[in-house]
Amino acid sequence: MLEKVKLALRITTTAFDEEISDLIAAAIADLRIAGIVSLEETDPLIIRAVTTYCRANFGSPDEYDRLKAAYDEQKAQLQIATGYTDWGDI
Repeated sequence: MLEKVKLALRITTTAFDEEISDLIAAAIADLRIAGIVSLEETDPLIIRAVTTYCRANFGSPDEYDRLKAAYDEQKAQLQIATGYTDWGDI
């Protein structure tokens, strides 16, 4: 996942790996809080949501509001998609 996020951020150095890894962990934790239990790191929807979260929160992006809204929409779609939560088991 780290390499995919770095590619999306256009980062080629390892200097920011720790910060980016922390952002990846924060994105996954945020998705868990939202009730998403299927967090396979090979799932393209999970990769996209984590990448968008990282793009919104790495440095000071000019498009923070747009990226934050995009992440929130991706998270909301995962919350209602079959197989991503266990709310149907309740």
